[in-house]
Amino acid sequence: MSIILHGRPIIPGRARGEALVSSEPLSFWGGYDYHTGKIIDQRHPLAGEKAAGRVLAVPFTRGSSTTTAVLLEAVKAGTAPAAIITTAPDSFFALASIVADEMYAKPIPLVVLNEADFDQLQTGQLVVVQDDGRLEIVLR
Repeated sequence: MSIILHGRPIIPGRARGEALVSSEPLSFWGGYDYHTGKIIDQRHPLAGEKAAGRVLAVPFTRGSSTTTAVLLEAVKAGTAPAAIITTAPDSFFALASIVADEMYAKPIPLVVLNEADFDQLQTGQLVVVQDDGRLEIVLR
């Protein structure tokens, strides 16, 4: 059994992974360790969680354009999220994905969901992301 959500693909792509969800925005500058893929901002609700290889769902980024550089380093190191889900287009996430595609042929799928659908996501769910922005939440 599964739930299907329809989002808008900002950066199309396919991914599959365990969801890591927060209603709080995340700053990658000083908040994400690209060496390990761990969220290191001790004030963030996801502090200590590993986002590498997971479907990261945060409403948007907080902070500067350095988010793009940190996320790009994570792609290079193999510690980036498998996909990112937000509630609005985020230029820092999009730019990182575009550059990661150009430099490493590894774009990060980026999907925008409306807030009601975003609120259905929960940490630990298996999420399958499709090119068209469709998300399948596999109920276990």
